[in-house]
Amino acid sequence: MSTQEKARALMMRHYQLIKNRQQSMLGRAGEELGRAGETSHYWNPIQGKIDYNTRLAYDRSHAAMS
Repeated sequence: MSTQEKARALMMRHYQLIKNRQQSMLGRAGEELGRAGETSHYWNPIQGKIDYNTRLAYDRSHAAMS
């Protein structure tokens, strides 16, 4: 695997993790509101890019576990 392919695979994995985390959290919130089916499938990237605020909210935390 070339360096370029590794970088692409890493970025795609990161994108999928953010998407899965957002859909999971929206699904949980939807269940509490009684609208689980509608909210868990929401995904709205613009031209394949994740919105900045979405990235901040659903990206992995930079806090370290002790």
